[in-house]
Amino acid sequence: MTGPATTTRPQLALQSYLDSLLQDASLELASSVSLDEFEAAVREEQQRDATPAPQPLLTLAPEPQPVAETVIETPTVQPEPLAPVALLELPEALAPEPPVSIVEPIVDLNSPSSSAPFVPTLAEDGRPQWAQEPFECLLFDVAGLTLAVPLVCLGSIYPLEGHDLTPLFGQPDWFLGILPCQAGNLKVLDTARWVMPDRYRDDFRQGLQFVISVQGYEWGLAVHQVSRSIRLEPNEVKWRSQRSQRPWLAGTVIEHMCALLDVSALAELITSGGAKRLADGHVH
Repeated sequence: MTGPATTTRPQLALQSYLDSLLQDASLELASSVSLDEFEAAVREEQQRDATPAPQPLLTLAPEPQPVAETVIETPTVQPEPLAPVALLELPEALAPEPPVSIVEPIVDLNSPSSSAPFVPTLAEDGRPQWAQEPFECLLFDVAGLTLAVPLVCLGSIYPLEGHDLTPLFGQPDWFLGILPCQAGNLKVLDTARWVMPDRYRDDFRQGLQFVISVQGYEWGLAVHQVSRSIRLEPNEVKWRSQRSQRPWLAGTVIEHMCALLDVSALAELITSGGAKRLADGHVH
């Protein structure tokens, strides 16, 4: 046996409101009709009921009763609101692509027509072929460290100010994002994480102003400042004979207090999977 239905608060409020309406209606009826008039109307009705009704002399056919019209209430169907066009999800092939801002280079260091990666030839002494005679280098700063890169290895210099890099999911820490440029999507590397993993700090990512593309590759080096170009004599460089650690470091230039970056060795690290080992702290 089930118990009485529980009356909710809204139902109680509605019942109280209806009770007040009935009370108001009773008071209005009592004030508009006096007691004497009411009793007289009751007696008159009783006398009418006691008097027999006269029999008709002729019975006429009963008048046809009007047929009550059956009104069928058709339920009102509310039309479903149409979804705004802006909220419709278009298929990927039909969805409009947002405009991509192409970053123009500040300086073209080499002609971008060559798509082949720069692979330096080594001479008998183990140095690159371009290091057998005086060569031009570009100096730039990364988190306070000055690096020198031979101009023959570089492509163009792109500004970062006012341009956001497009991040990609699932990439290592040294990958900063994609920079759309005239040559395509440039993969930007966190240069400081490569060249100084031992003392790297997260704030090194702040203040990056330029990306220098590498000739023949789809990636570039993020740097804080671009200094100037210098001409070096091979004997001005203290070349490294062993590169088991920091294979990207070709040597140092004491006079300019800078490190000479071997781009081909860095590219080999990236393409061969050494980049993952670097991110894990095993390559220095």
